[in-house]
Amino acid sequence: MAPHDHAHGSPFAPSDSPDGQPPDAQSPDARGKIAAAFAIAAAILLAQAVGAALTGSLALLTDTVHMVIDASGLLMALVAATLMRRPPSSKRTWGYRRAEVLAALAQAAVLAGVGVYVVVEAVGRLREPPDMPSKTLIVFGVVGLVGNAASMLVLASARRSNLNMRAAFLEVANDALGSLSVIAAAIVIATVGWQRADAVAGLFIAALILPRAVKLIGEAGAILMETTPRGLDLDEVREHMTRLDHVLAVHDLHASTVATGLPVISAHVVVGDDCFQDGHAVAILEDLRTCVAEHFDVAIHHSTFQLETRSASQRESGIHACGYVDAGSRSAARTPDGA
Repeated sequence: MAPHDHAHGSPFAPSDSPDGQPPDAQSPDARGKIAAAFAIAAAILLAQAVGAALTGSLALLTDTVHMVIDASGLLMALVAATLMRRPPSSKRTWGYRRAEVLAALAQAAVLAGVGVYVVVEAVGRLREPPDMPSKTLIVFGVVGLVGNAASMLVLASARRSNLNMRAAFLEVANDALGSLSVIAAAIVIATVGWQRADAVAGLFIAALILPRAVKLIGEAGAILMETTPRGLDLDEVREHMTRLDHVLAVHDLHASTVATGLPVISAHVVVGDDCFQDGHAVAILEDLRTCVAEHFDVAIHHSTFQLETRSASQRESGIHACGYVDAGSRSAARTPDGA
């Protein structure tokens, strides 16, 4: 068997963590914030459900359904935040780090479904608008707005900690805007008697929901499909690596994101046969780790590199077809620091 070597970085060192701690160790405990927001959402849900039944308003009904999604989404976010804290095991080597991504995807998918339903219902009500009790509508709109504002304040400080928290915050923020549109529609109905304002408010809420839902689905899907982390150019990474001293070629270069703040990279690196006898292998591994951790906008601290001889690489060429690049084929000169 041809000689080879591996290098592994810390599995829990995110790109923005100078002390090498996982994201959860630096951010505030998200579970308490999500639990508080869930309690507020449940209370608003009950109030708005009563209001929707009393008024028959599409805008308020939409906002109520949206609140159902909010409450369900916050519950999923709470479960995901709890699962993420479980340690890895031999069966689940990353633990439940991707629970946040699955929760965010589920929330976004349901939001998209609600948005489509609202559009269809609003079009029908624009043709035949029902009468709306504007005063009652205003009362329940204000109740929803106050509650959503409180939830936003609770979640605001942690909204950038991971995709799960971001999805939860976006849901509450969208619902707050929905409550504002309910109030605006009620004011229009009360002042000028234009009943279609309720349907227009419903369409406005749908316009807020759908783009954000689609974007979140795309972001979560990209992680689950293990696409290259956004902001990282693998061609540039490959070029840096092939410029390192003693590196002859790079193939099977892969990069993906396990969860928020946890990008990973792996590659097969071809080096000269003498590197396994003269001690250069260890230095090459260290240079590779430093390269991917410090030379790019997306710093990767969990890296896996397999060093192999050219003969071993040639035997694998029929199996591996993932970007074999020979350093000798490049015209770029080597830089003194190898990058």
